[in-house]
Amino acid sequence: MSGTNNNIGKNWLLLRGLARESGHWGHFVKQLQIAYPQAKISVLDLPGTGQFHKENSPSDIKSITEITRQHAVDRGLINKPITILAVSLGGMVAWEWMCTYPNDICGTTLINTSFANLSPFYHRLNWSCYPQFIALISKKDLLARETAILQLVSNNRENDAPISAEWAQIQTERPISINNNLRQIRAAASYKPSTTRPNQAILLLSSTEDRLVSSKCSTAIHQHYQLPIQQHPWAGHDLTLDDAQWVIQKLKKWTTHGAHN
Repeated sequence: MSGTNNNIGKNWLLLRGLARESGHWGHFVKQLQIAYPQAKISVLDLPGTGQFHKENSPSDIKSITEITRQHAVDRGLINKPITILAVSLGGMVAWEWMCTYPNDICGTTLINTSFANLSPFYHRLNWSCYPQFIALISKKDLLARETAILQLVSNNRENDAPISAEWAQIQTERPISINNNLRQIRAAASYKPSTTRPNQAILLLSSTEDRLVSSKCSTAIHQHYQLPIQQHPWAGHDLTLDDAQWVIQKLKKWTTHGAHN
């Protein structure tokens, strides 16, 4: 294994998914820090999002990974082996990173991600979401758009109003362009990683009620690479938003007992 198992959970790097940025982690980063009080926890935006929203995103995962890693190097985030927690598109970047620069990473948890060579397109973006998705990206009203996104990716309706307002503010301050959105979609749609399993410890988390990306995609990765998987019974695509404590519980068990899988 690259790095050592006893490094897992000590130096976290969090990566978000399609058209999302580090601000969309919300309260989860603080919750993770409470669970790992001695750990260094960092967030990093993908090119074309967040602090890099004025950059052009590449349209392939390999190039996105190269830029993301360089940003991490520039910020001194990988002086020690990192444990990556990544959602969806971020999970593809994490996988490519593990394969290309194995000494950077000691473990990775992938949330609701998918690979083009293991799952059909209608599982990777649920066919039933197509009309909603097309209407969604065409909305001009930011609050209406972010409310619609939230209702698609989350199955918990308790805090829709404040979260939608927060997300609309993020989009106002650091907007992701339509072109960058489309480049990220192309990158995600075409990503076909090596069929060889990386050597690092890997945990899969998936939401069985994910309405954006079918949980069958995580199951396909689990079956193909023989990786451990934990499935949440009711959460949506944004699993850390819907049930942060469940995610943290699974991470604690994995970093304490399960990193030798």
